[in-house]
Amino acid sequence: MKLTKKLFFNIHSWIGIRLSILFFIVCFSGTLATLSHEMDWLFNPEIRATPKKDLASRNLIVSNFEKLYPNAKIQLWMRPNEPYLCDILYKIEKENLSYVFANRYTGKIQGESALTIQRFFRDLHYYLFIPFQIGNFVVLFFGFMLLVSLITALFFYKKWWHKLFELQTGKGALVFFRSMHRLVGLWSIPFCLLFSITGIWYFIERANIAGIGEQVNPKPPQLSDTDETELPVNLTYTIDYDKAVLMAQKEIPGLVAGNIYVPQKATDVLGVIGKSNVPLVRQRANRVLINPKTTTILSTQKASEISTAMWINDSVDPLHFGYWGGILTKCIWFIFGCGISSLILSGIWITYKRKSIKRKKSNKPIMGNWRFINWALYGILMGYMYVSLIKKYHVSLPAIIYISLGWLTFIFLSWYIFEHRLKRTVQKA
Repeated sequence: MKLTKKLFFNIHSWIGIRLSILFFIVCFSGTLATLSHEMDWLFNPEIRATPKKDLASRNLIVSNFEKLYPNAKIQLWMRPNEPYLCDILYKIEKENLSYVFANRYTGKIQGESALTIQRFFRDLHYYLFIPFQIGNFVVLFFGFMLLVSLITALFFYKKWWHKLFELQTGKGALVFFRSMHRLVGLWSIPFCLLFSITGIWYFIERANIAGIGEQVNPKPPQLSDTDETELPVNLTYTIDYDKAVLMAQKEIPGLVAGNIYVPQKATDVLGVIGKSNVPLVRQRANRVLINPKTTTILSTQKASEISTAMWINDSVDPLHFGYWGGILTKCIWFIFGCGISSLILSGIWITYKRKSIKRKKSNKPIMGNWRFINWALYGILMGYMYVSLIKKYHVSLPAIIYISLGWLTFIFLSWYIFEHRLKRTVQKA
């Protein structure tokens, strides 16, 4: 097959049109995920914390948690990197999961929620709520598609580097949108590369290609049933968390303790992770595993000593979601994420209008049978999403209504822009 400009253009258009609905959902959900913690802060006052010099005792937080939830246990103790957010304690009670907000500076329990905005968008972007890893691989597939879209665009745009500041106006809507599509795309090249390469790495890790997944995600040790003492069924309130944090900080100089993996059964270890003086990597690059029965250290992992593969793996998440540099980099990632999402929309509009004019007499649908595939997958996504919201997160009826209104807005705007308005434009052509 001869590689021509037309071939690259057709491949680029095929990806943008045939996979348009899911492509946009994946890209835009990832964009919103970059600032999802900030959206939680904006819409939920209970999660807000006013930064102070000193942190409250972890044991005090657990004591306050126990007073409110004596029959619950903590599955995960998450301390976000953002200092203006409360700690988020994953509470399990009667097999139901919810999120409890504890002020890290005062120790006060400020509220509880069945679901956070951050968790919703991370789940949506991570696996589209579709279980059995199918949804996860569907999302990761678009990492390859984003890279192919970028490469093909660079091949069919002649001397694209000369058009970094070119925006054509006054020549009609089609010319303007083509010019804007090219301009935004050129300035988004570094981020398209970043998002696609990190997405491909996620695929390699998830598929365990060349054993990478097992290498970068070592399983924590399990305690023997014959160890000195047995802890009660609910381990949450029997652990000295302050001591565990001090032990971890002694093991890793400069460690700022963050999340804590709380044992769920007597054979589980206690894990303390956090940030050190090694830049870029996520919290879990530093981890100290402790025997909660004997308060002895079982193993220590320092970000400064991990293998290259593990360093890459622990750098991918901060790079993909832009939180490695705090609110500034998250805002930059959000802006360019919006830009890439807009490329999908403007590309759809450009191709739809061009092909609609050509097919005006035949009245053939542009997407063909692919529109059924897109909407079928979208329907599956929605079905599993509602099952997850109701059965896993037990969200309230008002929350379900708000989420439904968001999706209905998405469907309405899609119809209005790409059906109603576009048909009117084509009829006038």
